[in-house]
Amino acid sequence: MRVVSYRSDRGVRAGLLLDDSVVDIWDALAGDGSSVRELLASGRLAEAAEISGGEPLALERVELAPPVPNPDKIVCIGLNYRAHAAEAGIDPPESPTFFAKFRNALVAPGATVALPAASAKVDFEAEVAFVVGRPAKDVAESDGLDQIAGYMLLNDLSARDLQFATPQWMPGKVFDGSAPCGPALVTPDEAGPEDRICFSLTLNGEQMQAASTDDLIFSVPALVAHLSRLMTLEPGDIVSTGTPAGVGSTREPRVWLKPGDEIAISSPTLGRLQTTIR
Repeated sequence: MRVVSYRSDRGVRAGLLLDDSVVDIWDALAGDGSSVRELLASGRLAEAAEISGGEPLALERVELAPPVPNPDKIVCIGLNYRAHAAEAGIDPPESPTFFAKFRNALVAPGATVALPAASAKVDFEAEVAFVVGRPAKDVAESDGLDQIAGYMLLNDLSARDLQFATPQWMPGKVFDGSAPCGPALVTPDEAGPEDRICFSLTLNGEQMQAASTDDLIFSVPALVAHLSRLMTLEPGDIVSTGTPAGVGSTREPRVWLKPGDEIAISSPTLGRLQTTIR
């Protein structure tokens, strides 16, 4: 199942993606909710898989929003691919490194993102993110996958000069539009095994990154267990699991994003996330 958020004259609504059309989930369920986050919090995600009716809206005429536009938390994991840690010359961490983004960072598939005026060194980072499906506190690793509603692609755009100006990375991670995501929230049955999700990134048609989540240092269930010991994870929370090797800041010469660049992250199971830079 592929769940999207789309804009309508009633605000942002939860939709079920069916081939080339979108069906409003809450209308089909005869419910009084509107958002994907409400769908998860109500425990009704599984019901959406049974939708067979509803008025289909042509996908080409629908404006998509980020799959979860209003999460309580956006948690991003750093240095979580063995190959990326190696290219950066850093030993794999013994515990997950993480930082936060905020809602202002989220933009939809197909969005145009303006480079921040404060930075001259903005980089790309292809990532697989998971979305929490139920409240999770002190979860055992063996139960970690039970807490996940689905997966999506995310581009952790990073202003490297700001990121490394202080010991904390967040100054380079929080500019407006720095987390394009989508195109849909893909439930685990369609996304495939969490340690076998393949994805790649191209910049202006040239492949820069290609990996599978089998190279993760800390697996998805391990991340759920670790983070849920530190805080309660809520339905709709986004956890982006890190980027693989090939980012622009480790290349010779360095590759920094510039106006007019086209970035596409693709996955056989999660779809295609395209972003234009201006």
